[in-house]
Amino acid sequence: MTRRRALVGYGAAALAALALALFAGWWRVDGPGAGQAADRRPLPLTQMEFRLTDHEGRAVGPDTLVGKPTMVFFGFTYCPDVCPTTLSDISGWLDDLGKDAAELLNVVFITVDPERDTVAAMAEYVSYFHPAIRGWTGSQEQIARAVEGFQATYERVKTGASEYTMNHTASVFLFDAKGRFATTIDYHEPREFAVPKIRRAMDAEGAT
Repeated sequence: MTRRRALVGYGAAALAALALALFAGWWRVDGPGAGQAADRRPLPLTQMEFRLTDHEGRAVGPDTLVGKPTMVFFGFTYCPDVCPTTLSDISGWLDDLGKDAAELLNVVFITVDPERDTVAAMAEYVSYFHPAIRGWTGSQEQIARAVEGFQATYERVKTGASEYTMNHTASVFLFDAKGRFATTIDYHEPREFAVPKIRRAMDAEGAT
């Protein structure tokens, strides 16, 4: 009996250790522990230099965003949790802001996985969320330049022989209408905190 109890105890400990390891891996790769740039401020949009393509095939860049308050989120369409959750949150925030939010705000989802996230893939993916959300993709080089301007991070992480996921910054970046960085909204930040942040960016001097 004592031996059986010992084996059960060892098995439970092994399962707990495995669960902890899997959770730690998720936290770093695709969870809120994914690479953050908390101590670095994004450049103003007016100082960024990159060219991408939106989900309708139009050329876009930071200049496209200046003139309206802007929300930007980095992610990828194969993301199992953080990206669809955040885009669903953003959709809810936009609903709270009212029917004119789509006209008053730029809302952009920029992929960090352009190898898989083509224009067509981005168009299909953003169609599942609020119609104000735009999907942007481009070359690896241009994505890297965009990420650098926002002071975000991303990393390709192998999960199998030919499979991979992306470790990326999980925060939403907020800018005012003049392209000045306002603040970030953290992953899973409560709506009662997130929506006022967006309103403040919309009400900043020069936002209307």
